[in-house]
Amino acid sequence: MLALTAASPLYRGYLADVDCRWDVIAASVDCRTREEKGLEPLRNDRFVIPKSRYGSVDCYLSKCGARYNDIPLVYDKKIEQKLLDSKVDEQMALHISHLFIRDSISLFSERIHQDDVREMDHFENIQSTNWQSMRFKVPPINSNIGWRVEFRPCEVQLTDFENAAFGVFIVLLTRAILTFKLNMLIPISKVDENMQNCQKRNAVLDQKLWFRRDVFSRDCDKGDDTSQMTVSEIINGKGDEFVGLIPLVRQYLGALDMDADTACTIGQYLNFISARAAGTAMTTAAWIRNYVTSHPEYKQDSVVSEGINYDLIVACSEITQGKRECQELLGGIPKTKTSEDIPKAMKKIIQMTCMAPRNAE
Repeated sequence: MLALTAASPLYRGYLADVDCRWDVIAASVDCRTREEKGLEPLRNDRFVIPKSRYGSVDCYLSKCGARYNDIPLVYDKKIEQKLLDSKVDEQMALHISHLFIRDSISLFSERIHQDDVREMDHFENIQSTNWQSMRFKVPPINSNIGWRVEFRPCEVQLTDFENAAFGVFIVLLTRAILTFKLNMLIPISKVDENMQNCQKRNAVLDQKLWFRRDVFSRDCDKGDDTSQMTVSEIINGKGDEFVGLIPLVRQYLGALDMDADTACTIGQYLNFISARAAGTAMTTAAWIRNYVTSHPEYKQDSVVSEGINYDLIVACSEITQGKRECQELLGGIPKTKTSEDIPKAMKKIIQMTCMAPRNAE
C-alpha cells in the first residue's frame, strides 16, 4: 500500500530519489541519543534501539505470528514481568514493554497528576508517540469503543476518489481475511525489507516485494512460504501461482447483498487500484515527478524553483477540486455512483436493527 499510494517525491525545493515520506518522517522525529543509536557505549541510557519511534512494526501480536518475529526485540523486562504477573498474554506483554523503552516527548502540566485506574493519558503518552506502520489501540476506559488496529503506511492522495478507494479497499481486505481465514504472515525481517523497497522511486513497477504464496494455509508452523512478487502480481494475481488480493476481495463481495450503486462504486475503486498496480494509472509521486521534469523552467538539476512549485500547487488544487481532469493519475476511472443519500437497502437494514428487541441475539 505504501508503494501504491506513493506521493512524496519533493523535499525542501528538490526532487528526491524516493517516492514516499516514510523514512523522512522517521528521521525528523528520531529522538534517540547517540547511546541509543549504538554510536557510543551505554552509560546514561538503558537500551540500544534499532529504529526511530516512527518506523515499521517490530513484532506480531498473535500467537500464530510469534514464530515470524525473527528480529531481536528490545523491551523492558521489568515491565514485561509486571504485565505477565497481571495475566497479560506473552505476545501483548512483549509489545507493550517494547513500546515503553522510549521516553515521553510531550507532557501537559495540567495532566501530570492522574488516577491511572480511571484515566489513560500516561499510557497514551507513550502508546500514541510510537508511530509504527500498524498501531494496536486499546479501548479507552469507560467507553464502548472496541479494540482497534490502525493501518498507517498509506500516503494521502490528491482526490477524494483515490483516498476513498484505498480506505474502502483496506476495510474490504480485512473482511476478506476474516471471512476466508487467510494467512498473510511473513517474517518481520521481510516486512522491514518491503518497507524500504516500497519507498524507492517507481517502486510500484520496478520493485519486487516479499509476500506469502499460499494465503489459504492455516498452518502457523508451515515455514517461510514466501516469494518475491511485483505489486501488480500481489494485487491482481499471478496466474496459478497466486490468486491476488483484488480477486479475493471480489470473491468476498460476491457473497454480499448490496444495492447496485454501492456495487458500482466499489467496483470502480477496485478497478482503479488494479490499474494503479498494473501501471496504467500513475502514482501521485510519478505524476508530480513527471510534472516537474516536464516544466519549461526545469533545468535537469533536481531544483524545484518557485515558479515550478507554484504551478504544481495550482495544478494539484485544480485536480483536487475537480476543475482539471487527469487521466494519467486516475486511469480514466474517476466516476462513481456514490451519493450523500443512504441506499434503500442500507436504510432497511438500519430500520430492522433499530426495531429489533434489545435482548435479541
